[in-house]
Amino acid sequence: MLLIGLTGSIATGKSTVSSLLAAPPYGLTVIDADKLARQVVEPGTKGYRKIVAYFGPTTPELLQEESTPSPNGAPLNRAALGRRVFGDDPERRRDRAVLNSIVHPAVRAAMYRMLAASYIKGHWAVVLDVPLLFESKLDVLCGSVLVVAVRDPEVQMARLRARDPHLTAEDAANRVRSQGDVRDKARRAEARNGTKTTKKVDGIVLWNDGDKAALAEQITAAMAQIKAASPPWWHNLLLVCPPLGLAVAAYTYWQNGQINKRWFAEEERIKANL
Repeated sequence: MLLIGLTGSIATGKSTVSSLLAAPPYGLTVIDADKLARQVVEPGTKGYRKIVAYFGPTTPELLQEESTPSPNGAPLNRAALGRRVFGDDPERRRDRAVLNSIVHPAVRAAMYRMLAASYIKGHWAVVLDVPLLFESKLDVLCGSVLVVAVRDPEVQMARLRARDPHLTAEDAANRVRSQGDVRDKARRAEARNGTKTTKKVDGIVLWNDGDKAALAEQITAAMAQIKAASPPWWHNLLLVCPPLGLAVAAYTYWQNGQINKRWFAEEERIKANL
């Protein structure tokens, strides 16, 4: 089963790409990390209790007001929680790290369960939709990576404030910065292709500064490349021969690890020469 990593940054169009990949003619199963992140902190969950215990005493507006109280507790006020964790100052970075330490393990566990179910069902490919794909090191699992990016950061900011008009300019900037520069993610995706020795497509950037039609055309071309390099018959063979599937998965993991080592070494070399 081919894992296609999908990443980007806030307001670059990643959700649009995800919805297009899930719809015909592709019909791919999409494992959405953002949706899972909301599910694992619903009232009554272990994640919810940990967040309330840590943030509740210092964030009075952490919970939404309810006309009819729920036995599991009131839903989280995501806007209030966002103000606590988005930003570059040390306190916000610390709080964001705490939140991530609560949410990320639960999301990974749910993600692996969905991947196992997709493999058993015989799906030839699954999309891992993860905003922090590289940062969480989930890219090492992926045979191909799609990055949805914009060349102009002003386009990203304008889309974010149009989508979430309640955000101030500072709030919007903090949210954009918290997910890193999307152009760096684009470079990192393209670096996956630097040493390839086969026709396998490892990294593709979908530049989304234009309209939805232009984006859809890029997706069509990208999926044609991916299917040509990783045809469904190959993944059917891996399904009926689990030892071969495990061997291929192990090789993909190792290969991606080597790509990442070269990436970080090159980044350190560039910083040293500044």
